[in-house]
Amino acid sequence: MPLVNAEIAAELDKLADLLDIEGANPFRVRAYRRAARVVQGLPRAAADMLAAGEDLDALPGIGPDLAGKIAILARGGELPLLTELERALPPGTVALLAVPGLGPKRVHALHTALGIDSPETLAAAARSGALRTVPGFGPGLERTILRGLAEGALQRPRARLDLAEQVATPLLAWLRGAPGIGQAELAGSLRRRQETIGDLDIVAEAAVAGPVMDRFVAYADVARVIERGPTRATIRLRGGLQVDLRVVPAASFGAALCYFTGSRAHSIALRRRALARGLKLNEYGLFSGHRRLAGRTEAELYGALGLTCIPPELREAGGEIEAAAAGALPRLVTLADLRGDLHVHTDATDGRASLAAMAAAAQALGHAYIAVTDHSRSLGMAHGLDPERLARQIAAIAALNATLRDFTVLAGTEVDILEDGRLDLPDDILSRLDLVVAAIHSHFDLPPQRQTERVLRAMDNRLVTILAHPTGRMIGRRPGHALDMERLMRAARERNCCLEVNAQPERLDLNGAHCRLAKEIGVKLAISTDAHSPAELGWLRYGVDQARRGWITATEVVNTLPLPALRAALRRG
Repeated sequence: MPLVNAEIAAELDKLADLLDIEGANPFRVRAYRRAARVVQGLPRAAADMLAAGEDLDALPGIGPDLAGKIAILARGGELPLLTELERALPPGTVALLAVPGLGPKRVHALHTALGIDSPETLAAAARSGALRTVPGFGPGLERTILRGLAEGALQRPRARLDLAEQVATPLLAWLRGAPGIGQAELAGSLRRRQETIGDLDIVAEAAVAGPVMDRFVAYADVARVIERGPTRATIRLRGGLQVDLRVVPAASFGAALCYFTGSRAHSIALRRRALARGLKLNEYGLFSGHRRLAGRTEAELYGALGLTCIPPELREAGGEIEAAAAGALPRLVTLADLRGDLHVHTDATDGRASLAAMAAAAQALGHAYIAVTDHSRSLGMAHGLDPERLARQIAAIAALNATLRDFTVLAGTEVDILEDGRLDLPDDILSRLDLVVAAIHSHFDLPPQRQTERVLRAMDNRLVTILAHPTGRMIGRRPGHALDMERLMRAARERNCCLEVNAQPERLDLNGAHCRLAKEIGVKLAISTDAHSPAELGWLRYGVDQARRGWITATEVVNTLPLPALRAALRRG
């Protein structure tokens, strides 16, 4: 079966990791990482592009060799180089990549210096203090590694939201082709839009379950049928995700969808509410004795319990039932509420499209504005802008704006916060920008107080308007900075500085819990993509997911404002 883009990207990233551990040429490693990002950002499936006769080597940064490897993966084949590397390296070495704080270079350093080739030898070295003898491994990193091992970093990993979605979407489409099937929807943590997904859940409606079950277990990507009964089945896909299917009659579809969507705590709270009214609630409906009172739709079910229908993203037992009972659920922000994107890169630094191309793509999506925020000079690997190059970009943006109608490109920068909290560019050039997005890209392992003070000092500069990807975490690859988030948010509110909800699927930073904290403290948010290509502008919806999980409304997000109001909101003072 052809691989979806997310699976192709994962294989290319794995290949880059293994080459990096082996100490291969950095340019070769970077080429595979760049290819993974290009594939992940494609607006269409690579397999469909090949079927249409399109040349993959026409993609930016993809030559004939990489195009050939992508084609092999897209068609469901295996890469001989990847197989060779997996056999050559100790399996335990590869497993170490799942430990927070350890990337390929650090795994390579540990293997070279201490012979560490398994989680057991890593844990022993960390406990004995031996890690500190390796350059770059201090007490902070040692604590991060021990915490990660204690928290089960090496257990079966959860899939990122976007990767799980790419796997689930074609499976759901396949299942909807079953004879006699009515509605069929994804449930579980994917429907709640959690940042990572353990298993997939599907609820389907059919008068006769057999044909639906037959089609489910016949899906081409099934590696193993774990269980099959009359109305429920469990499969494991080739990529490792487990999928559970439940088939119910139409009268129970809403109840089953509700039951299999909410967190365990949410479902328990609903059942307790039903019991308090002398009723029984399960996946088949709400019952008084043997009489079904509700269950056909979720709205009907919640209504029968005296509640307004609770959005799936809020079903975590975080006060949503009480708010629904009081008619006080917020109107959550939607993708349609957003008028633009305030964190976008071009090929002036590490983006893959020109200024004009990014503007055209954003306008085609219906945006009213974008902010071009290319990197500052200290980020050498991104070919960051110095003051002179940034000044030229400001002029280029002004010239482009003179040609545009009903659309504006804002001039900005993603300026590095240096170790001592100073900004990477002088105020005289920053003051010429429409907005300044500040971010940490180095010295991730500072102790909590120093890291927090570093960010506070950066926000003391009144030219900083947005703090980008505040925690700095990379899902499954790097833990967040050691920051006092409550203190940081209170300082941001006092300084009228916005915090970013970075919609890049490997970041989702702020996450839902941090969005909820920002709401309680009163900090304004900006939902942005950090896009490096036109296709990545479509990632905004993932940022909206996290904002909704944090109970955020449109009035709490600055890029829901029309341009004149946005300009006023971004001015500090």
